[in-house]
Amino acid sequence: MLKDCRTVWANCLRVIKANIGEQSYRTWFEPIVPVQLHNNVLIIQVPSQFFYEWLEEHYVDVLKKSIYQELGHEGRLEYSIVVDQGNGQNKPRTVNIPTARKAAYPTPLQQDNAMAASAMTASARNVAAAAAAPLSPDKAATLRNPFEASKAIDRNYLKSQLNHTYSFENYIEGDCNRLARSAGMAVANKPGTTSFNPLMIYGGVGLGKTHLVQAIGNHIKATSDDKFVLYVSAEKFTNQFIESLRSNAVQDFANFYLLVDILILDDVQFLSGKDKTQEMFFHIFNHLHQAGRQIIMTSDRPPRDLNGLEDRLLSRFKWGLTADLQSPDFETRMAIIQNKMQQDGIDIPPQVVEYLAHSVNTNVRELEGVLISLVAQSSLNRREIDLEMAKQALRHIIEEVEAEVNLDFIQKTVAEYFSIPVDLMKAKTRKKEVVTARQVAMYFAKEHTSHSLKSIGHNFGGRDHSTVIHSVQTVSDLIDSDKTFKSTIQELRKKFAGK
Repeated sequence: MLKDCRTVWANCLRVIKANIGEQSYRTWFEPIVPVQLHNNVLIIQVPSQFFYEWLEEHYVDVLKKSIYQELGHEGRLEYSIVVDQGNGQNKPRTVNIPTARKAAYPTPLQQDNAMAASAMTASARNVAAAAAAPLSPDKAATLRNPFEASKAIDRNYLKSQLNHTYSFENYIEGDCNRLARSAGMAVANKPGTTSFNPLMIYGGVGLGKTHLVQAIGNHIKATSDDKFVLYVSAEKFTNQFIESLRSNAVQDFANFYLLVDILILDDVQFLSGKDKTQEMFFHIFNHLHQAGRQIIMTSDRPPRDLNGLEDRLLSRFKWGLTADLQSPDFETRMAIIQNKMQQDGIDIPPQVVEYLAHSVNTNVRELEGVLISLVAQSSLNRREIDLEMAKQALRHIIEEVEAEVNLDFIQKTVAEYFSIPVDLMKAKTRKKEVVTARQVAMYFAKEHTSHSLKSIGHNFGGRDHSTVIHSVQTVSDLIDSDKTFKSTIQELRKKFAGK
């Protein structure tokens, strides 16, 4: 019977897909799961009460058309709504409501289920209400702004929360960030209309994620006066939502975020484990995306490694483009130092610039911090910056860098984990266990070191950069498809994180 319901629903989806837009189809029909077919009644499972209401409000005609075409005019559609039971598990309860959504006399069981679903999806209903009734000036004057609680929401005077010093002009491009920067510029020029929606930028601490996404926001503000750009950290978003619950102002919260044209959410990993905040963001995301608004996010890791986030959110993160930021190479570090010198009017001898670029290879923030420290020492001691001063300033940093993860440590750790000699990873052997260990070690070498692909390959028995690319891609694919392998990578990652 399960096969029958899947077949019927698959045929219904063909009819639906031919009658609505691609984005609407992905948002509202791909998450639906066929559950049962009995006596010409097809039961489908939907994620929430709001989801069911939205389908009945906007897609009832096409649903009827597909059901009638597949099951005849005696065919009916009923919904199984996922209701949060409050114990950490979502168990679906069936709400036996036909497709017309005009059941005049629902049974007591139907009423109880509908009430439970409604109560547990308040976030969704607040967002739906906000979307269905755009704010009039009179109504807006009575709603609170989550960023300025004492002020009413006024779209003409909303602050973007952007730092105006972040721009594309002072964001240095290199191999480490070229894809992310190019995608960011494309979004900045045509927000909401490119295939990069959402745009997800990820990378380690201090690599320029916040700079890049705020540069996008500042560019849009400068070129599109009518666009409301908002930058907010995931932590602040969460705190605002909690406050709105405490003060019974969730509707105000939803109304505010549905005003946004370009939403920039920084450090999305902070939402991990916060189920109710994720639900609110999920519905805000859906409505903004459906309306052609641009969504930009940052994370300290790729989406596949964001544990504690719901699958439905992670799947939406993959709708657009995900681009990573890597540690800057030597040439990019040189350019960053020179740009900072020009901006701040600092004069540093070329040999000192080169020494700094060679010595600080972790991230941009630390590199800029060293420059600030040098300038401060020069000013306090009334002494010109020279190589000796630079070496003294960098002494503790170089010691820390040397203690960090390097290629030798990665090779030894991975070899020990897979119980093979380190030398085998550099040999020509094609034994499966050795190849896997080598690929994993190359994957972590790319992730944790500033070595170029060519350099990584050279350190694994003289292999070329294409072998490294293939190895990294193979490991990434296995992480997505093999749960056991993913656990292996997570175990090894803990060993490197502890360094």
